[in-house]
Amino acid sequence: MYFDAASTAPLHPVARQALTAALDEGWADPARLYRSGRQARMLLDAARETVAAVLGARADEIAFTASGTQAVQLGLLGALTGHRRRGAHLVHSAVEHSSVLHVAERHEAGGGEVSVVPVDRGGRVDPAAFGALLRPDTALAALQSANHEVGTVQPVGEVADLCSSAGVPLLVDAAQSAGRTDVPAGWSLLTASAHKWGGPAGVGVLAVRKGVRYSSPLPTDEREGGRVPGYVNVPAIVAAAASLRAVRAEADRENARLHALVERIRARVPRLVPEVEVVGDPVRRLPHIVTFSCLYVDGEVLLTELDRAGFAVSSGSSCTSSTLTPSHVLAAMGVLTEGNVRVSLPYGTAEADVDRFLAVLPDLVAGVRAPLGLDLPAPEAATASASLLVIDALGKRCPLPVIELAKRIGEVPEGGTVVVLADDEAARLDIPAWCGMRGHEYAGEAPAADYGGDRGSAYLVVRRTT
Repeated sequence: MYFDAASTAPLHPVARQALTAALDEGWADPARLYRSGRQARMLLDAARETVAAVLGARADEIAFTASGTQAVQLGLLGALTGHRRRGAHLVHSAVEHSSVLHVAERHEAGGGEVSVVPVDRGGRVDPAAFGALLRPDTALAALQSANHEVGTVQPVGEVADLCSSAGVPLLVDAAQSAGRTDVPAGWSLLTASAHKWGGPAGVGVLAVRKGVRYSSPLPTDEREGGRVPGYVNVPAIVAAAASLRAVRAEADRENARLHALVERIRARVPRLVPEVEVVGDPVRRLPHIVTFSCLYVDGEVLLTELDRAGFAVSSGSSCTSSTLTPSHVLAAMGVLTEGNVRVSLPYGTAEADVDRFLAVLPDLVAGVRAPLGLDLPAPEAATASASLLVIDALGKRCPLPVIELAKRIGEVPEGGTVVVLADDEAARLDIPAWCGMRGHEYAGEAPAADYGGDRGSAYLVVRRTT
């Protein structure tokens, strides 16, 4: 079962039909005046009108890019360049897609300033906190419509009002929501990606409102209003537009169905699997995404076991990244960055498939945890005379330091302190998150040398009755 629609959705049947037809009718250069060129131009114009209508834009505000990532990068860089006389200050949330973060890094390296808006434990920004970071020299603000890892919907309308009052343009990354939900109002620039809604890969959308200053960061090209250089893929764009219209037409009915299935997962997983936290805003979220964190589990191992059982899911765990760094989204939320499973249901997901997932998950998680020697739920009866316990987890990658903490915290009495020595940077995020989930007190960080370590840090945990 394919449960990773947030990464890419299966090709919609309408997209397949439109692509096949457009390969025959729209293969020519739409910039040429001969008959086949005019035919391709008619198809391209019709596709642009369709996308504009769904996104709430004018046709001449829409440009097609090679991907959603390219749309975000061109949108950010073009708006920053266009507003350079105002200043060089960029504001974005802490949970934006990596395409935003990479542009922000480049902007900062080039002398610009960047402010990052924090999020709450549900992954949502506070509009007031966002507005407080806007300054007279703020050239651009960026806020996603909904998060790609946990599905939390952001208060775009409220932030847009604050940006408008401050005269700051707002770029909204609508990659996860376009086609599924209404496009939020108030945006100055909007980006989207066709393969997220069931269109073909290789088509992104960049919309720039009339009156918004925009200067292409790339050499000028005659195509796509001068915003995106290069030859356009007319057949793919036609298929993308057709599938966008189709999924939007069926969205209300299908969203309600998928929302009910996701609610079933959200409610039953914590009851079926011990030591699990469902993350993301429980109410203000996309209807098809649910993410949960399993304590004491290596996310990559669990995903592999789920794959063997026939389920394709994703994870925000650090172990699934080629750089072995924790998910910046989960870290910003203050939740566990290990053992995460993201389930994102595509259109047409059957109820029986979700039930089967819920049936196999508990045994798979138990199997992954079995070699660790954990007795879950963790026993709280044991006490010890010593009120301080030092656990040497140096040289061990997370989640092993957290696992050792969970296994041995019962060795100290209520109010006793466990010190975990660790040199994996993920421990700095995961140990406080574990304390929050289990009800223990995280007492801070100290040099490992204070507790006999030769490297790394010491993480102090005070045992509380849970």
